[in-house]
Amino acid sequence: MLGERPRDTRRDLAAALAAALLVLTAAVVGYVIEHRDGTLFVSAAPLLGHWGPHTGPGTAAAVAVAVAVVAYGPALAARLPWRGLLPALWGTTTAWTFSLALIDGWERGVARRLTTRYEYLQVISPVDRFHDIPAALRDFTHHILLHSPGHWPAHVAGHPPAATLTFVLLDRAGLGGGAWAGVWCVTVGATAGVAVLVAVRALAGEALARRAAPFLALAPAAVWMGTSADGYFAAVAAWALALLALAVTGHRPRTAGLASGLLFGLTAYLSYGLTLISVIACAVLLLGRRSRLRPLPYVLAGLTVVPLVFTLLGFDWWEAYRLLVTRYYQGAGGVRPYGYWVWANLACTVLITGPATAAGLRRAGAAAGRIAAAVRPRPVSAPAGRSPAPAPPDPAAGEPVRLAVLVVAALLALLVADLSGMSKAETERIWLPFALWLLPAGAFLPAPRAWLLAQGASALLLNHLLLTGW
Repeated sequence: MLGERPRDTRRDLAAALAAALLVLTAAVVGYVIEHRDGTLFVSAAPLLGHWGPHTGPGTAAAVAVAVAVVAYGPALAARLPWRGLLPALWGTTTAWTFSLALIDGWERGVARRLTTRYEYLQVISPVDRFHDIPAALRDFTHHILLHSPGHWPAHVAGHPPAATLTFVLLDRAGLGGGAWAGVWCVTVGATAGVAVLVAVRALAGEALARRAAPFLALAPAAVWMGTSADGYFAAVAAWALALLALAVTGHRPRTAGLASGLLFGLTAYLSYGLTLISVIACAVLLLGRRSRLRPLPYVLAGLTVVPLVFTLLGFDWWEAYRLLVTRYYQGAGGVRPYGYWVWANLACTVLITGPATAAGLRRAGAAAGRIAAAVRPRPVSAPAGRSPAPAPPDPAAGEPVRLAVLVVAALLALLVADLSGMSKAETERIWLPFALWLLPAGAFLPAPRAWLLAQGASALLLNHLLLTGW
């Protein structure tokens, strides 16, 4: 683990302060732009939402969860058996997400989130436009453009049909309506942190995974994980990467590889932008063992299943994406200024990952140079007349570097999404699948309780001061 020198602590605080200044600058500049010409289409820039201090039924529970994680999280994460840590993380994350959502009340915070005019449930009730699923898929691209007859609501048009079909199938199973949809997104989305933890352990060792666990449990991202469908997308993508990590490190490579491929295929049909998860997948592959290529045929076999099914049912992914780009510029995306959002989106990322992640990323960058020297073979003493033989490197010494590679790959994927110009605003939910992979950077930080306190406080302040759009 990196040293705890006072200079390192000062640099951590400087990184967190720089991140806070980025958020403040984005808020001030955004306020000026929106009140001058109204081109941002958000009233709480850089976030979608508006100022509205409030409390709610979830306030006491959210504070209690935050206090418990700060007080006991690091110790429990270090001591619990691994098989006990995973369900404990899922339970804590679920409680944290639900309690934050309930600050806005059950109706506004959970039951109505996915029923607004922009959301998926609009095509299920009051008129079920997916009553004939194969016909709806064949006709899907004819309703993407804004001026097409019966154009889809924004989120249906903006995603491949697997996103909408999830809620259609829930409805068919008797779990219809906004409340069940919201509960689905929270409970499934909360497993994303578990998947990230599994991947970190497989690729960078159990010690760092245990240190990362409390930061995954108390993520400010939970403000938008409940109840946005992007939280569900994040979980599917996270498990695809986690299973790939298991496969390339020798844990049931055939089964894990095939399952990983299936989920990667599903991920691409939940959100077009999640094809950038491939950047993180490349890092996972790089960090695998020498036999890392053996699972690839199984991964590729699984990867073909979902695209093949949708193609045979008549949905053309590439044509739909081409039309989506046109639709994007027909709406607010064609008006929102790229020159503001290309850096203000990063301020959104600070808000969903918290100050601890900013400091952790600084340490992740420093880890590569500092630890690389530590893992170089060092000479050991030899009998007189013989040259000293190099000592074998300590495998544990390279684990921080491996974790750094993983989080930097996530940051790179996020930056590519940013530069594309297809994510101007609303990235507090859109980028959840990438942001979750930045959170393990908290494992690099000493004094985790202080940083966890900052994480929890930032989430509580955001959820109590703003009425967010998601």
